[in-house]
Amino acid sequence: QVQLVESGGGLVQPGGSLRLSCTASGFTLDYYNTGWFRQAPGKEREGVSCVEGRDGSTHYADSVKGRFTIFRDDVVNTVYLQMNSLQPEDTAMYYCNAVHGSEIYRGQGTQVSVSS
Repeated sequence: QVQLVESGGGLVQPGGSLRLSCTASGFTLDYYNTGWFRQAPGKEREGVSCVEGRDGSTHYADSVKGRFTIFRDDVVNTVYLQMNSLQPEDTAMYYCNAVHGSEIYRGQGTQVSVSS
C-alpha cells in the first residue's frame, strides 16, 4: 500500500521543540522531492521546507530558517522536520508531500500547537 504518514505533532510551549516524521510505504523517498507544508485556520497553505530526492539539497521558508531542520533517513524511509524555538505563529496543521514527476503523494497531517 502506497502512503505517507505524518506523526510527531503535539502541544508545546513557546521556545520548545518538536520533531515531525513523514514515513513512506510502498515507495522510496530518496527518489522524491519531499516537502513539509502547514496551514493555520483562516490562512493560506505555506511551504515550510523541502529536501530534494536527487541530491538531498534542502530549502526553507524565511519564517523558519535557523529554527527548523529537514533531513531524511533512507534506512527507515522517513523525512523528519526538527522544529526548535517554536513560536505561537508556528501553530498549524503540518503536512508532507512527496513528488516525483507527475506522482504526488500526500499525508493526512499532524497538528502542531504552540501555546503557554
